[in-house]
Amino acid sequence: MKRLLPILAIGVLSLAGCANTAPYGGDVYRGSQAGAAQTVTFGTITALRQVQIQADSRAGGIIGTGGGAVIGGLLGSQIGSGSGRDLATAAGVIGGAVAGSSIEESANRVTAWEMEIRRDDGMNVVIVQKADRPFEVGQRVRMIGSGRNITVAPY
Repeated sequence: MKRLLPILAIGVLSLAGCANTAPYGGDVYRGSQAGAAQTVTFGTITALRQVQIQADSRAGGIIGTGGGAVIGGLLGSQIGSGSGRDLATAAGVIGGAVAGSSIEESANRVTAWEMEIRRDDGMNVVIVQKADRPFEVGQRVRMIGSGRNITVAPY
């Protein structure tokens, strides 16, 4: 069992931080946005709701599923002997893969704001971005960007 602890620690650490959630915030620009002219519109927040953004895994879920399967298989192989050990190992692989996938998915979620904003031209828009700063209903804001790349900042 003592040999197994370092392996478990490495496995757990490999599951943490599987996705890069930085681009979902209002204070982070993509490289393609740097130096490019951005459109600015102004408005007032009319509705605010906290939501979750499910970030895409950089490895497509392989780290959580694969890491969980390896850890589960190692744990399962410590149980019983003969064909019982084989069954325990197989069950450990399957259970570990399911658990690892679930852990990776929850680690890749980021808290966000869904903001309904009434622009000064009268049009309502909804923008979702990482909750990296406080916002409140009635607050004046700037919407910076265009198309799918719009961030909200206090005015």
